[in-house]
Amino acid sequence: MRTYVVAYLAAGALFLACDMLWLGLIARDWYRTQMGDLLSPNPSLAAATAFYLLYLVGVVYFAVAPALSSGQWTTALLTGALFGLIAYATYDLTSLAVTRGYPMPLALVDMTWGAVLTAASATAGFFAARAFG
Repeated sequence: MRTYVVAYLAAGALFLACDMLWLGLIARDWYRTQMGDLLSPNPSLAAATAFYLLYLVGVVYFAVAPALSSGQWTTALLTGALFGLIAYATYDLTSLAVTRGYPMPLALVDMTWGAVLTAASATAGFFAARAFG
């Protein structure tokens, strides 16, 4: 159990730090431009917290645990990327399907970001679990 807690915390630390940097600094203005009136002026911290807590369970279960079983960090990288792509695509493609004016460039960038961020976080979780779990 300790191994998975360490993986969860390490993956979460990297995920949260990178996502805050991405959303709060690097791509903030681009997201605002893309989303326009769709973007809430006051995001729900409760919903964001619930997303992060639940999503990281998925990262550990679907990417880190198989990598620990195989002993291969590349398993964490690849399954993390696939999990991130599928999860972010669920949101973005559904938004494209049902939301008037949801921009295609935003969907593509967001799905790519989800894949890259989740791959990196799963890999960090794997190495932390191996070292400290």
